[in-house]
Amino acid sequence: MNYETHTLFSGLRVILLPQTSDVVYCGIAVKAGTRHEAAGEEGLAHFCEHLAFKGTRRRSAVQIINSLEGVGGELNAFTGKEDTVYYAATTRNHLALAVDVLCDIVFQSQYPEHEVEKEREVVCDEIESYEDSPSELIYDDFENQLFAGHPLGHNILGSSEQVRRFTGEDARRFARRYYRPDNAVFFLSGRVEMAYLLRLLTRSMEGVAATPFPAPVPSATLPPLPASLLTTRQRSTHQTHVMMGTRAFSAADSRRWPLILLNNIIGGPGLNSRLNIALRERRGLVYTVESQMVCYSDTGLWSVYFGCDPADASLCCRLVRRVFNGLMVRGLSEAQLRRAKQQLRGQLAIASDNREQFALDAAKTFLHEGRERNLDAILSHIDAVTADELYQTANLLFDPNRILTLIYQ
Repeated sequence: MNYETHTLFSGLRVILLPQTSDVVYCGIAVKAGTRHEAAGEEGLAHFCEHLAFKGTRRRSAVQIINSLEGVGGELNAFTGKEDTVYYAATTRNHLALAVDVLCDIVFQSQYPEHEVEKEREVVCDEIESYEDSPSELIYDDFENQLFAGHPLGHNILGSSEQVRRFTGEDARRFARRYYRPDNAVFFLSGRVEMAYLLRLLTRSMEGVAATPFPAPVPSATLPPLPASLLTTRQRSTHQTHVMMGTRAFSAADSRRWPLILLNNIIGGPGLNSRLNIALRERRGLVYTVESQMVCYSDTGLWSVYFGCDPADASLCCRLVRRVFNGLMVRGLSEAQLRRAKQQLRGQLAIASDNREQFALDAAKTFLHEGRERNLDAILSHIDAVTADELYQTANLLFDPNRILTLIYQ
């Protein structure tokens, strides 16, 4: 990958992936997510993301909305457990505007009090909408059990009760703590020269203080896994929703590579995933069954989700367990391993063609790990995975004494 990187005097790191397209994807990733919230601040990182669009020293909320939308571009943001990302898509001839608006809303937002009340209701509506979707809510609920008492277990949106207590000063305090140039990365993918991008950033960052970022507060110690491995909640849903999983590996742990391959075999996007074959294709028990893995800076998680008719829930759980056991006992033959690697290589190559998502992934990699996201390196790691590593990973993660199960019924 032909990355270029630079660090501005303010401490803002810049990563550029030159492309031949005149469509530019760019943004600012800030290391400020749910896990950075103090006690009583649950949901504040997400609330700041909303308020950042509500006014700066130079732009009103309406001017921010009309800035890139008015020239056919897009401006958006999302909050995660370890970061918040503001990003834009536009044509190259409007790049200067995109850079200026992004720097303005991230580093110069005022979090005006007169906008806080309106945005509280918007976020509360988002929370209520989310709680009406059990197939989404169960993911957060499961993570809260897996990391009980730890910031990683907190719901990104927070609760309506907490959000209604937030003030503009709460948001400004959080921003002063984390929305600083040396705690952020500016990323860009497009037909742009680094020298030109640096000129735009230097101009847009005028007046932004280059204050050294204070030493981070150590994260809370990860709690032990819950003593109870099965939790059932009554939610009066049409379907029974089930999640099964456990803690896994951090973004720096080399064991994540066999897990990436194992996850794809079990419940990846391919219709030939083992869970899809076992639950949907052979028996027609589910519409959706999938597995996912998430790598944080110091830990991770792996899980399976499916929704089914209440009468089929026990059978589905047994079938999922049978898939686990098959990989724990028999593992994969060399021929099966070659086919699995070939499938994953193709999926990764196709996914990398989504330039916007690849740019977002590259920004987060550079933000947290200080390195470029290199597709060739990723493929090399996948190619190096052995059948024995898959076997060992399966026996570690699928141990019945480590698998938590959460059921909505």
